[in-house]
Amino acid sequence: MIERLFGLEAQGTTVSREIIAGVTTFLAMAYIIVVNPLILSEAGMDSGAVFVATCLAAAIGTAIMGVLANYPIALAPGMGLNAFFTYGVVLGLGIPWEVALGAVFFSGVIFIALTLLPIREWIINAIPLELKQAITAGLGLFLIIIGLSSVGMIADHPVTLVTLGNLAEPTLWLAAFGFLIIGVLEALKVPGGIILGIGATTLAGVILGISPVPGVVAPPPSIAPTLFALDLQQAFNLALVSVVISFLFVDLFDTAGTLVGVAQRAGLLDENGKLPRLRLALFADSTATLIGSLLGTSSTTSYVESAAGVRAGGRTGLTALTVALLFLLALFFAPLAGAVQSYATGPALVFVGCVMVRGLTEVDWDDVTSFVPAVVTAVAMPLTYSIATGIGLGFITYAVLKLLTGRIAQATPGVLILALLFLVKFALIDAA
Repeated sequence: MIERLFGLEAQGTTVSREIIAGVTTFLAMAYIIVVNPLILSEAGMDSGAVFVATCLAAAIGTAIMGVLANYPIALAPGMGLNAFFTYGVVLGLGIPWEVALGAVFFSGVIFIALTLLPIREWIINAIPLELKQAITAGLGLFLIIIGLSSVGMIADHPVTLVTLGNLAEPTLWLAAFGFLIIGVLEALKVPGGIILGIGATTLAGVILGISPVPGVVAPPPSIAPTLFALDLQQAFNLALVSVVISFLFVDLFDTAGTLVGVAQRAGLLDENGKLPRLRLALFADSTATLIGSLLGTSSTTSYVESAAGVRAGGRTGLTALTVALLFLLALFFAPLAGAVQSYATGPALVFVGCVMVRGLTEVDWDDVTSFVPAVVTAVAMPLTYSIATGIGLGFITYAVLKLLTGRIAQATPGVLILALLFLVKFALIDAA
C-alpha cells in the first residue's frame, strides 16, 4: 500500500530513509511550535490555543501535501506571515486579531479559487527567478529585524531611528549565546540544530535563574479561545481589501519560492525547470491556510526547512506524513514549549533570516535591471516593516526598468500584470 501510494521505488528511496528524512525535517522546523505562539500572543491571542492550532494546522497541511501531492514538503504557520499578521496588521493597523483571522480565511478562499483555476500556477511559473530569490531574502531580513528587536539587541532612537540595545541585560547575552550555538550546530550539520539551540538557551536561562523550571508533558491546552474565533463579517469589508490582498500576495510568493527551491534541491523539477503536480501542491498549501484560520493561526505555508529532509534522502510524501505525525505528538509537550522565552527564540529568527538572505547570491549582479529590483524588494521589506510593500515595490521596479531599457521581452505578461496591480494598490487603496 505504501509503495502504491508514494511510489518509493520509482523515486529510488525506502521506507526507513523517508522516515529518517521526516524526523530531520521536523527537527529543523519544530521551532515554529514555540515561536508562533509567542509572536501571535503579542497580537492578543491565547498562546496555549495558538500552540494547539499551530500543531494541528501543521499536521493537517503537511498530511495533505504528502498524500495528495506526494512531495517531501512540510507545512506550518509561516515565519514572516505570522510577523506580518501581528506587527503589520494587528499592531500596525489596529485591526483586532479576530478580524485579521477572517482576512486570512478569505485569502485562503481566494488561494483555493486561484489554484483550481490555472491562475496561481501561471503566476508562479511567470515570476523571474531573481524576484523569487529577492522575496525570500527580504523575508529573511524582516525576520532578522524582528529577532534582533525581540531580544533587545537593537532599539529605537529618535535621531538615528535604530541603535544598539542595552548590553547590561543578561537576556541579550543569552540570546547571543543561543545564536552562536545554532550557528555551530548547523555548520556541523547536526539535525535539528535550531530547536537544539533554542533548548540549550532556555536551559541556560533556567540554570541562571532567569526563567522558572518548566514542566515537560501534559494534556494539550484548550484550543477554544481561538477555534472558530475569526470574525468573517468584519473582515468582509472594502476597507480590509488591502489586508486580504497582502496576505494573498505574501503567502503566494512565499510558497512559490519554497516549492521551487526545495523541489530543485530534491531533483523533482522536470526538464523545463517546472514542478510536476504543482497544482496539487498549491491546493494543499491553500487548504492548509483556510484550515489554519479556522483553528486560530496565521497563514500556513510550505517550509524551506523541508530541504533538510531532502538532504537526508526524502523524496516522497511519506517524508511529509512522518512530519505530520510528529506534529500531532508535539501536542503533549505544551509545558516545555511554554517555558521558552523570546531570548531563546529570537536567535532562531535571526538565524533563519540569515539562511533566507543567501538567496540573493543567485541574482545576476552583472545586470542592473535584475539586481536593482532584487535589492529594492529585499531591503524595502524590513525598512517599511511590510512584506507586501517590499514585494510590490520590487515588481514595479522590475517592470519599469525592463520597459525603459528596451528589455520588455524579458518581463513576462505575469510580471507586468502584477506590477500594475501593485501600482493600483499603492495609488488607490493604500493612499486612500
